[in-house]
Amino acid sequence: MELRPIFLVLGLLVSTLALFMFFPAMADLVAHHEDWKVFAISGLVTFFIGMLFVVGNRGAVSHITLRHGFVLTSLSWVVLSAFGALPFVFSHLGLSYTDAFFEAMSGLTTTGATVIVGLDNAPPGILLWRAILHGIGGIGIIVMAVAVLPSLRVGGMQFFRMESSDKSEKFMPKAAQMAMSIILAYLALVLACFVALWIAGMTPFDAICHALATISTGGFSTKDASVGYFANPWFEWIIVVFMLSGALPLTYYVRLTREGWEALAKGSQIWTFLTVVATFTGMLTLWLWFMRDVGFTEALRMAAFNITSIITTTGFVTSDFSLWGDFAMMVFLLAAFTGGCTGSTTGSIKIFRWQVLTRYVRTQLALMYQPNRVFTLKYDQSSYSSDVVLSVIMFVMVYLLSTAILALAVSLTGLDFLSSLSGVAASIGNVGPGLGNVVGPCCTFEPLNDAAIWLMSLAMLLGRLEIFTLLILLTPNFWRR
Repeated sequence: MELRPIFLVLGLLVSTLALFMFFPAMADLVAHHEDWKVFAISGLVTFFIGMLFVVGNRGAVSHITLRHGFVLTSLSWVVLSAFGALPFVFSHLGLSYTDAFFEAMSGLTTTGATVIVGLDNAPPGILLWRAILHGIGGIGIIVMAVAVLPSLRVGGMQFFRMESSDKSEKFMPKAAQMAMSIILAYLALVLACFVALWIAGMTPFDAICHALATISTGGFSTKDASVGYFANPWFEWIIVVFMLSGALPLTYYVRLTREGWEALAKGSQIWTFLTVVATFTGMLTLWLWFMRDVGFTEALRMAAFNITSIITTTGFVTSDFSLWGDFAMMVFLLAAFTGGCTGSTTGSIKIFRWQVLTRYVRTQLALMYQPNRVFTLKYDQSSYSSDVVLSVIMFVMVYLLSTAILALAVSLTGLDFLSSLSGVAASIGNVGPGLGNVVGPCCTFEPLNDAAIWLMSLAMLLGRLEIFTLLILLTPNFWRR
């Protein structure tokens, strides 16, 4: 494979990341914090290295093919995390590179798990940089979901091919055609969330940080206690609305501008997703109301915020739901394996995959008493082949198997069973907080040793790349002509 196009695009991405480092540098400079030098120097070094790759490989972009796209999809998260970790290493936080890489990977994959303690007193540059990493990662995830994964046929994603008439192997032109409309819709949601939080009483700085983390379904907050620090119901309900907005396909917002509200009727996964959220919320509301003696209004708010945060894989919390009882913990564990819609910034097992599996099971049950009947597999009035079902089944099996293997590996580092399983499930699902008193909603991943931190970073990358996108690079046939 010709590698020059890969180095060229990676250079462009690294150079762009460097430009974003000057925003937290300005924030620290305004706050008279000396860490502005860290961001300025890190930005200059990163930009210089990125431009070296661009200049050394200029003219190679016309040779980018679909295979290059697969390699870029995997390398981009790794390389950007490697450079995005630099400010964490050299700032006053003094993180090791292992912890800094974890923090950057968590930001770019919009996982929201953190190893930083003392966010309330952290400099504004660090807080803004974490939010910017969420924003950059959120856009990249959507472009990957609508441009790369359908061509790779990952977990049934071929069903969501946006331009089925384009049979060429060119990768970049297709991505470029969708990028602008997706980015505009994304930025519009961030702006709307920022304005709503600002009007509700949040400071402009906290509002922009939480808006970037909410729409990207990331979960990095500016406070150790996350959104629970503010103890403001208005903030919580606004964030609930925009977490749900970020969990919907960004392409549907584009379609709304062209087709009107009729576009929503064509997306069954949207209504299925909202129904699942409402069901989980209702279950937890009744549990808190009857079994934990919490007032109905407060129970509804607590359940709606925290369950929406987990299902959308955002990771914000308002209370330690590990203390709600065993039933609540089981609900949250199940929610961690239920993602949002395809084409959104959410992680985990997307809701359309559960739809496909449910319909396939229903079909197989019908064939047991009607063996001669011919069934047509349909999704949103469109027929699809059994290959899509097989792809989804393979994805779910490999997803669960990867979770089990990584949880076993993490447990070898000395972590207890619940923390190992929930921590890996939260990482591979890009959820953020796990369960228990080590990686739970009230804690951080800071107590974990380096081996566990690297395994969690791998889990975040696997989940973000839909597993097969990374595994395909390990097959010899991929690298042959």
